Amino acid sequence: MKFYKNSLEFELNANTDIKDITYEIEREVEKSGIKDGIASIFILGSTGSITTIEYERGVINDLKKAINRIAPPDIQYEHNFAWHDGNGHSHVQAALLGPSLTIPVRNGKLTLGTWQQIVIINHDIRKRIRKVEITIIGS
Repeated sequence: MKFYKNSLEFELNANTDIKDITYEIEREVEKSGIKDGIASIFILGSTGSITTIEYERGVINDLKKAINRIAPPDIQYEHNFAWHDGNGHSHVQAALLGPSLTIPVRNGKLTLGTWQQIVIINHDIRKRIRKVEITIIGS
């Protein structure tokens, strides 16, 4: 059993910025030397999330609109009363999508569908540098 870990950082703009990080995660799997196992990918911060999607402009725009329909930025959030920072919706959006993914590794490659990419999302109202922790376990 082998164990590999690393951290990567990505700069994202404010207000539901979505970045494809598939290539960077694939490079980490290659560096790990692990042929069969799992890759765990975790984004730090309560206003960031990670998911998979077809990284195509139309789908990305659809996702942004859906996220803002589910937790709109222009309604009242208790968090804003507590902290007065205006990003209550950012926390709710990120919580709904989640902070982590686990992807099978087979024959030294991520097991993703043809049109499935790994994306991170910054839901915050400010530009952020998002840290992503990668842990790969296997043989």
